[in-house]
Amino acid sequence: MPHPQADPHIRLDLYQERSRAVTATITGTPTRTIHALLTLHGFESLDEQTMVMARIDREEPHYAEQAALALRAENLTVDIDPGLRNEIDTEWTWADYPMPWCSREEIREVSNDAQKIYDDIRRGRLIIHAHAHDGWTTVAVGTYLDGPSIHLHGENHLRTESMRYDNPVEAITEFDRLYGDAVRPGPAPATSTEHEAERARTSLPGAADAQPTPATTRLVDAHAAAAGNHEALLNEFLESHGKWEKWRTWSDETTHAVHESLVMRVEFVHEADPDDAQWKIAAYESPVGERLWHATATATVPVAIVRALLESLDSADTVEIAAGSMVSETNVWEATRPLFDADWDYSVDGRFVRWLAPGDHSAGVQFDAFAANFRQSDLPVWTFWGEGNADAPGWALHFSTHAAVSVLQDVAVEAVGRYAEPLASARRQSSLRAASPAPAPHAAAPARTR
Repeated sequence: MPHPQADPHIRLDLYQERSRAVTATITGTPTRTIHALLTLHGFESLDEQTMVMARIDREEPHYAEQAALALRAENLTVDIDPGLRNEIDTEWTWADYPMPWCSREEIREVSNDAQKIYDDIRRGRLIIHAHAHDGWTTVAVGTYLDGPSIHLHGENHLRTESMRYDNPVEAITEFDRLYGDAVRPGPAPATSTEHEAERARTSLPGAADAQPTPATTRLVDAHAAAAGNHEALLNEFLESHGKWEKWRTWSDETTHAVHESLVMRVEFVHEADPDDAQWKIAAYESPVGERLWHATATATVPVAIVRALLESLDSADTVEIAAGSMVSETNVWEATRPLFDADWDYSVDGRFVRWLAPGDHSAGVQFDAFAANFRQSDLPVWTFWGEGNADAPGWALHFSTHAAVSVLQDVAVEAVGRYAEPLASARRQSSLRAASPAPAPHAAAPARTR
């Protein structure tokens, strides 16, 4: 006597630990109807028993719950793993969201529109003719197979349709006029978020974990060991500074610490490569105002120097620190007074003013007078570096134009202490700030900015 077919059972779970993608595992006897219903809610097949939902807006838990409700309405058995249930029930926000006036539901609508554009591109319904970078983000021009031509603005969950045209010629001509030499043919390279979603859609959960550890990972570990425990520093800072709060974002790859004033924000990237920024600091005019200055620190910066930077952000009126300092001869000399007091070698080479640590120490500070003339620029104005040389340092800490003088001086104090000559003891910030007055500006002092 034949056995009756088992009723299908669906279990929804997180794809893997560091991803918000969701898997649907079907046990019993899968049917085309179940696959069709899951596909309707954004799932794609990995094999006969497993489907996955991987979005670029990081809203998989929300849409997984919507799918569960719809499937249960069809009298199907659906279980939700506790880990996924925790993600569904946890409120989170995007750090530095550029449309702060939007409610959570409105943000989700914007993100879902961006998801639809992304799906149309990867499925061939929207053909991208060209792309460019407008100085802030990626822009593109494309044409729907059965519809209009459009201009796109932004990446990932922020990609939006900015303009619509009746025909491709008009759209491409206007795009070329707007972006000129920056225009490149075809779609832009995939973002890291898009790569992650693609990996989830093309490999079973756990497959990536079986890959051998690359040599670069071992190199990161070696550099991290030499620099110190940055993760511990972050946790220590958050625990000991009550005015700073840890913010949850869409990705477990980063942690955000935000001051209660909302004008100073710190982003920590947990698994950064040695040459990439592990710490990203931004100071704002107001909670919804423009960014005034920023700083980045590679994963190999000594913990003591990063600690001095973080402590400096909280050592006085944070709003005043966030406002920053104008670039002037007086402020440049004030920021570097600890270096002069410690007899660091000083030189001017064209646009660069440099200070080198005494003796055999491999460390220095560089000021770029040219970059200082531009408030918003990708070029660092201040660079603190160590181990190696200025062009290829073992670690680097960068500051933009208008970085607060007090913060620069505190970091300089810590650098002086770390790279002091054997007979020179490291002096703390309070004593150095009250030390000898700044030397008179040299004839070759850096140019003033606007």
